[in-house]
Amino acid sequence: MGSMITIPTLSGDESFPVYRAAPNGDAKAAIIVIQEIFGVNPGIRAKCDHWAAHGYLALAPDLFWRINSDTDLDPDVEAEFQEALDLMGKFDQDQGVRDIEATIHAAREEIGGESRAKVGCVGYCLGGRLAFMTAARTDIDASVGYYGVGIDGLLGEKNAIAHPVLLHIPTADGFVPAEAQAAMHEGLDEHPKVTLHDYDGLDHGFATEFGDRRDDEAAKLADSRTEAFFAEHLG
Repeated sequence: MGSMITIPTLSGDESFPVYRAAPNGDAKAAIIVIQEIFGVNPGIRAKCDHWAAHGYLALAPDLFWRINSDTDLDPDVEAEFQEALDLMGKFDQDQGVRDIEATIHAAREEIGGESRAKVGCVGYCLGGRLAFMTAARTDIDASVGYYGVGIDGLLGEKNAIAHPVLLHIPTADGFVPAEAQAAMHEGLDEHPKVTLHDYDGLDHGFATEFGDRRDDEAAKLADSRTEAFFAEHLG
């Protein structure tokens, strides 16, 4: 359904690749799909295609473009999993948020023209963390994070969150220990803009589109909550 395009950075001095999927007819809003450490792989592209089928313009920026070209890795292949971890170690997350902001601008320009079109984001793993950072650092209209890593270390930014945020937290996440989950609840449960959902006994990656990590029942539940969240906050 979609294809790769390029969009300008915030500075306008460079451009970077983005997977774009568009609905038939006018888009009601846009959703930025934020990658895991595995790049804009078939699962992320499928997420975009899903949102396009539901009437949204969907854009997935290739956030690793500065350190690796066309990252497309399979988490179920050990060598590719290790390659993804290596790329993660080289990745500048602050710069990644700026590239997400550039993608927000591109989305608004495409669907809004002179008006301020609504844009949301949804991220997974690394992308879940970046979705939280995006909520705190940009004017994104709504943000969703699935099994975001290290959000407990970002709680100092929570007061900058001005628009709704939804976080999906599997309680047996091997990358987010129980104490980190507890800190997230302690820091965010009373935040007027943030909603947290726990998924008992599930591990990291349960909502991936493909592969061994997926738990179909829980993924469908989480995705239905995300769809309702965007329907409410993006219109």
